[in-house]
Amino acid sequence: MEAKAVSQEEDHTGSPAIEIKDLTLAFEGRVLIEGFSLLVSSGERVVLKGPSGAGKTSLLRSILGFTVPAKGYIAVRGQQIRPETIWDLRTQIGYVPQEPEPGNGTVEEWLERPFTYKANRSLRSNLERIPELFRHFLLPMELLEKEVQVLSGGEKQRMAIVSAILLNRPIMLLDEPTSALDDLSKRRLIEFLASQEDLTALVVSHDPDLRALAHRVVTLN
Repeated sequence: MEAKAVSQEEDHTGSPAIEIKDLTLAFEGRVLIEGFSLLVSSGERVVLKGPSGAGKTSLLRSILGFTVPAKGYIAVRGQQIRPETIWDLRTQIGYVPQEPEPGNGTVEEWLERPFTYKANRSLRSNLERIPELFRHFLLPMELLEKEVQVLSGGEKQRMAIVSAILLNRPIMLLDEPTSALDDLSKRRLIEFLASQEDLTALVVSHDPDLRALAHRVVTLN
């Protein structure tokens, strides 16, 4: 399914956190997105919606440099994504996939793992926020000792959200972040996002409650 037409509800101005121009994404010879442009201002919450197969997840992955566009331009905070810039730009972005893959080990090891990397070592003190974030997202502290493989889908999704928050990135990309959450957990996520005035969020979602939170909704047709 090609995605050519783009509808944007409400216009926002400001310095761009994410800038996409004339983007074309293709997979195995099939065009997913063609001629797509988007400007996301700093501090803006944008929800991206569209039918299955429209390329929404691929678009998020292209911002992270995991999917290479066939054509077009992507810049994060004024810096174009290139092989020589992508590692630095990823330190500006938190990413929550729809189905997190935590690997092996305990929940505590999962949360600590990103801070073993050189780029994140200076942020290690953020781990002190774990009790606060667990309370907010209705997670018991005993969960830290559990093996990640025994977590439910909703627990994995909330843990991935907590992990992204701990990294304290100015931009967050979320892919269907409420798909495995119950109503109360979803409400806690919405409350958190609403409270972060400086956070730029690009969210793939069909959830009407998340769309209501957005400053703008962009539709991939």
